[in-house]
Amino acid sequence: MQNELIAITGLTKRYQGFALSDFSLSVEPGSIVGFVGANGAGKTTTIKCLLGTVFPDQGSIRIFGQETSPCSPACIGHGARAALMQDVGYVPDTCAFPDDCTVEGVGRIGAGLFARWNGVRYASLCKGFDLEGRKKIKELSRGMGMKLSLAFALAHEPRLLVLDEATAGLDPLARDEVLGVIREFVSDDDRGVLVSSHITSDLEKAADRIVCIDAGQLVFDLAVDEITDLAGVAHCRAADLEALAMSRAFDPGSLRMRRDAYATQVLVPNRFEFAEAFPEIAVDRVSIDDYLSFVLKGEQL
Repeated sequence: MQNELIAITGLTKRYQGFALSDFSLSVEPGSIVGFVGANGAGKTTTIKCLLGTVFPDQGSIRIFGQETSPCSPACIGHGARAALMQDVGYVPDTCAFPDDCTVEGVGRIGAGLFARWNGVRYASLCKGFDLEGRKKIKELSRGMGMKLSLAFALAHEPRLLVLDEATAGLDPLARDEVLGVIREFVSDDDRGVLVSSHITSDLEKAADRIVCIDAGQLVFDLAVDEITDLAGVAHCRAADLEALAMSRAFDPGSLRMRRDAYATQVLVPNRFEFAEAFPEIAVDRVSIDDYLSFVLKGEQL
């Protein structure tokens, strides 16, 4: 789509012992996209390519409809790319400001970097996050550093927010507070968020879509509702597994299962249709965390 905030297509980046291969991802206005995968799966490499701190070997990266990948002959120049990045807010997994800088000093850095820096917005966010202006960065906890980074990213009024483990180190109440700020950000339908996170319960509360990467390759790209509202976990005995296989209701190898001491759990794409077809087999809702476990670690049925 032409109005996508991010459109990554066929992205490839090779390192010794690892390759991001033919990866695609998009973020549309008004949406929050959760980006998940194990450590080393390729999330950080993708984000670095998106932000231009790493150059890909192949592929297209479009931000606000403009080609930014040097692999493409249509790539815009450095000046135009720098102008685009004024509209991108980035929250890294660690606080990147100098240790001796104060919270107020970070605001002065922002005013010098961004044409649309909103000092009133920055002060309001810092107050809401209980960030004292005279506090030095080295005096902040990891969680408070994350809040400061988020305040900094939002205060230059970006259209796109990119977060890398932004809720890491926060307690549950603080995470809910941050998620509320993110949801408010996308209430303007012109804005969008890409959030990389290992805390999938946060994504269940806030994200519209989940993109999963493993070993540098796309595993799935699904609406959150398809996972949490539609998919399910069937609790099967040996006879139930045989009934599933004999029914031919599913393509061979299309189901994933996990075994425990009492039963075999099977991930099914539609728990309502499954319950109608197999009323004798108990089936429950699935969380994003369990869905990932089935897809990435489960056995084929």
